[in-house]
Amino acid sequence: MDSFKRMALFAQVVQRGSLSAAARALGMSTSAVSQQLRALERDAGVPLLHRSTRRLALTDVGSRYYAACARLLDAAGEAQAELSAAREAPSGELRLSAPLGMADHIGPALGPWLREHPQLRVHLYFEDGWTDLLQARIDLALRFGQLPDSDWMAQRIGTLQRWPCAAPSWLQAHGMPDDPLQVPAAEWLGLPQVPGLAWRHSSTGEERLIPAHPRIVSQNQPAVRQLCTSGLGVAVLTCVDVVPLLDSGALLRLLPEWEVLSLPVWAVTPHRQTQPAKVKQAISLLQAHLACMPGGGAEEAQDRERGG
Repeated sequence: MDSFKRMALFAQVVQRGSLSAAARALGMSTSAVSQQLRALERDAGVPLLHRSTRRLALTDVGSRYYAACARLLDAAGEAQAELSAAREAPSGELRLSAPLGMADHIGPALGPWLREHPQLRVHLYFEDGWTDLLQARIDLALRFGQLPDSDWMAQRIGTLQRWPCAAPSWLQAHGMPDDPLQVPAAEWLGLPQVPGLAWRHSSTGEERLIPAHPRIVSQNQPAVRQLCTSGLGVAVLTCVDVVPLLDSGALLRLLPEWEVLSLPVWAVTPHRQTQPAKVKQAISLLQAHLACMPGGGAEEAQDRERGG
């Protein structure tokens, strides 16, 4: 038995007033408690208790030692209570990383929850890159698309539709396309330099790989959205980026009969074990928010040992 467990045993003996009562509380035999108590006194080199057939009494050094043991056990109890509270109620700081396109959605998704739990603080990181969750001490990261291999845990919590869009000024110059091939390869915005963009016709099921060689390439979706709104080309934007602009007429959706592969949405965490309440509840709220968004959809969480 290690020294901490013997200190806990000693404190139980003092608090219960007898070896047998301490044994019952600890789920041990009285002889085992007596053996451990003797071992503690032997290692200490001094007697801690005066024992008789009727009662126990602390020695002077035993009294001081018990006071220190009690403080240690109280601190351990408080630490355990903190862990239990973290599992049951959100508290402390939630460090959340999300793509820039989600900046307008964190407030609506988490706002009522934060008002309900004023003891909870949130530190937000908005970026389109891949953050090292451990180095940045991130509790929860939202990620879109395909994830690289890693030791992190990822739960698929929804999907986001992607829509090709253009500004009215671009349509005035180029006309409304009826087919993805009618969009010049150089007029696409933001897409990485890949062989093409995969499309599927919603009615016929026809699949095509459309060549795209954009003049302007960026992984920053707000920047791509602004370029598209300025009439500089056609961009494939996620629904979270574009719905307000479609409603206002600043952008128009093109080729609605053609589908671009939707983006899976992942909740990525650096820990595989039980998550604290703040993380579990935030994931559930974000999943529910995705389900209510135009072009969004929630899915039953699917755990994967992948991350990004």
